[in-house]
Amino acid sequence: MTTQLVPDSEYTGIMKLLPAKLRGFALLARFDRPIGWWLLFWPCVFGLALSGGLIARWDLALWMLLGAVAMRGAGCVYNDIIDRDLDAQVARTANRPLASGLISRKAAWAWLMMLALVGLAVLLQLNLNAQLLALGSLLLVAAYPFMKRITWWPQLWLGLVFSWGALVGWVAIAGQADVAMFWLYAGTIFWVVGYDTIYAMQDREDDALVGIKSSALRLGGSVRAGVAIFYLLSLSGWGMAIWSVRPEQQALVALVPAAFHLVMQVASLQADGSNALGHFRSNRITGLLAALAFLVVGAAGQY
Repeated sequence: MTTQLVPDSEYTGIMKLLPAKLRGFALLARFDRPIGWWLLFWPCVFGLALSGGLIARWDLALWMLLGAVAMRGAGCVYNDIIDRDLDAQVARTANRPLASGLISRKAAWAWLMMLALVGLAVLLQLNLNAQLLALGSLLLVAAYPFMKRITWWPQLWLGLVFSWGALVGWVAIAGQADVAMFWLYAGTIFWVVGYDTIYAMQDREDDALVGIKSSALRLGGSVRAGVAIFYLLSLSGWGMAIWSVRPEQQALVALVPAAFHLVMQVASLQADGSNALGHFRSNRITGLLAALAFLVVGAAGQY
């Protein structure tokens, strides 16, 4: 059995020292690719920050970071269980632990349960409303692996899932929903659709051969224009969220660094997807810049 890594793996540090079997479980949870949990974590910070509670509840941010690592890992394990046969047909994913046979399906389910228990520990740190809200994402998560089979826009479904932390972070501080929270969620959804469309550019040929659908395939030669529109919608949603908290023009200036970063992504994106992976990964910086914007506004806002 091979443990050859997919091209976007960050195979460094402790990953090199793990025995083959343990390395297989780490790879199954994508611990070698931290960009995923960063992108799941940032929306949680968005909610904590814009609601005005990030500084006071920094401990909650750390719990949510742990939750992002564990639940992103659990989601990847679940996705690979469902996609085992499809992954075996795609060059970039054929060597994943389940697709290659390194890890059995039974062992994968056991690993999934262990990661879910870590998520449960994080869930217990939230107030009741936030707990119930967090549990509401499970149906979206369960349905996600099937979206690429039935719609050209699985990235939109991923947006619903990966942006959910913005809702949970907000309610964890404010205790209830607010119009700003919904704008924040909407903007984050389009951010996810944009960066995951970039990611999907890497797989267009293989996806077309095996019948997997994606926004990158649906957009055809207009991927850059599509990503630009998604990012514009994202900035619009984030701007409305900021305006709902602090209706002053100068508050919107806080978004300028994140907006500039997104513009540069689109401007330098190659149509053939040759630099797609680097652009996708750069969204950890976008998340940081947006989080700082929400922190500044939230700390000065009314919540």
